Amino acid sequence: MRITNYELRITNLHSVIKIFALLGVLCVFAESSFAQTNLEILAEKINRGNDEQKRDALFQIRKLESEEASLLAIPALADKSEIVRATAAFSVIFLPKDKALNVLLPLLGDKKELVRRETAYALGKVGNPNAINPLIRVFQKDKIADVKNASIVALGEIGDVAAIDALTTILQRKPKDKEEFLRRSAARSIGQIAQIIQTNKVEVLTPEDYLPNKFNPIEKPKYPKLVETFPVFRHAIGILVQTLQNAREFADVKREAAFALGAIGDESAIPILQANLNDEDYYLAEIAKEALRKISVYSSEKGLE
Repeated sequence: MRITNYELRITNLHSVIKIFALLGVLCVFAESSFAQTNLEILAEKINRGNDEQKRDALFQIRKLESEEASLLAIPALADKSEIVRATAAFSVIFLPKDKALNVLLPLLGDKKELVRRETAYALGKVGNPNAINPLIRVFQKDKIADVKNASIVALGEIGDVAAIDALTTILQRKPKDKEEFLRRSAARSIGQIAQIIQTNKVEVLTPEDYLPNKFNPIEKPKYPKLVETFPVFRHAIGILVQTLQNAREFADVKREAAFALGAIGDESAIPILQANLNDEDYYLAEIAKEALRKISVYSSEKGLE
């Protein structure tokens, strides 16, 4: 039987398709094999390398952002080198939240402040609410300011109202130079918790680019009546207002307090925010303006209920 040119072209086309399919399978296999080999190399560095090799492997594990890779970092949490342990804290954050919590919590009691600090920050990235009480205890009992600050920052990133009372307590103290960053972090974390609840997003809190309103839309809140749903914010509003009224308060703390009031979105904060619209601190004035916009959006959402 004679094969036509058309049938020959079809046969050749099928052959080409099969070749490409085979090449695709081989590429996937090669990629998988390479990835597996790479993980084995990282594991070997962590188990047998020097401190620099271990840290390099841990940084690479962090970049992979996978549970499988993070599992390799667990042994490094018990390494004799404090710098390796501290580095490992951020390399296990891609484990399931409960697993990450369990392997990190012991390091909050590490003898080295660097390890305790990095562990607190890492727990914030994990975002497990079960870390709130341990982090509050760290703030209350640790003697190192950097570790205390890290615990307060982490509470904001976790985004749970269970931390609000501890944060407002910090702002009720008289401003002291040695606690400036701590106070700023506390106000920031209050706002961040409100923001996470309302949007399920962890973002930079205070605005950096003051664009026209049409280029900077306000996202609709999940809870138009946040204070009624979470009454703990009502007390926080009072403390934040006092913070803005305090002539001795640090500028950065006032900025974060203004943002927090906007994130909470309650109309009771309107007078104090309006009072800061013409403040000599340009950034505070702009943040107060944006906070008022948020409250306006939240109020309009209330009317739709």
